Amino acid sequence: MLTPDVARAKREQMLRDGYVLIENILPEDFLDALRAETERLIAAHEEAPEHRFQGQHIKVAAVDNALIKKLLTWEPAYAALAAMGFGDFRPDRDRPAEVIILTKEPGGPPLYWHQDWMWWNDPLSLSPWPEFMSLSYYLSDTAVSNGCLKVIPGSHLRRFPIHDQLVPAHEQGARFVDDDDPIMFSDAPEQAYVEVKAGDLALMDARILHAAGKNFTEQRRTLVLSWHRRPTGTIPDYWRGEIPPGILERDPNAEYEGSRIPGAYLKP
Repeated sequence: MLTPDVARAKREQMLRDGYVLIENILPEDFLDALRAETERLIAAHEEAPEHRFQGQHIKVAAVDNALIKKLLTWEPAYAALAAMGFGDFRPDRDRPAEVIILTKEPGGPPLYWHQDWMWWNDPLSLSPWPEFMSLSYYLSDTAVSNGCLKVIPGSHLRRFPIHDQLVPAHEQGARFVDDDDPIMFSDAPEQAYVEVKAGDLALMDARILHAAGKNFTEQRRTLVLSWHRRPTGTIPDYWRGEIPPGILERDPNAEYEGSRIPGAYLKP
């Protein structure tokens, strides 16, 4: 259980940097069960060529898998979220609760720089708090040697030069770039490596630029990711700062065309 001071500090890091770790959220017996189940599912799955930069990419619905349902209702994780002020986040409210099993296979290539926000035409893009975030449960220790996560802290709130140099994420182009693309696989000067231990939970704002390195080891590294969303158009109870006018004036009944490309709402 996070103490109030630790929870507040982690919330502030999430707001400022766009990511934060909650250490040791899964006990060893649950980790072992998840490792066995993910390996079973991976063995029955053929990695799609377009996912070569991501590794295995397996969606599993909670309704179809008791262990995944247990993970998506894991009380210590949601108690930590609540302590941080994120208790209104739940698995993506627009679809049935599910996870994505993601790996970096032995010798697997790096993952390109990208962000996962798909609503850059919506004034919600101005939000100083997270609206949509991933929860990634790590089943393996990670380090630079096996392709740990890389992030550009603060890139969820302000534009960096690399924003305007990237191919749009995933199916909109990034999956099909050359393996030696000098921008998509670059080392950004502002980047930070995020090394974790098995059992840790990483929270990440969907807007943050992130990537992963090559796995130079002979062991697969695996995580289980679930997208979580808070109620759209509401102000978090903990928020005491300025609210951007675009958020206050946002028309909740308007339809905003989806886009993965940061537009005018992301300013330098």
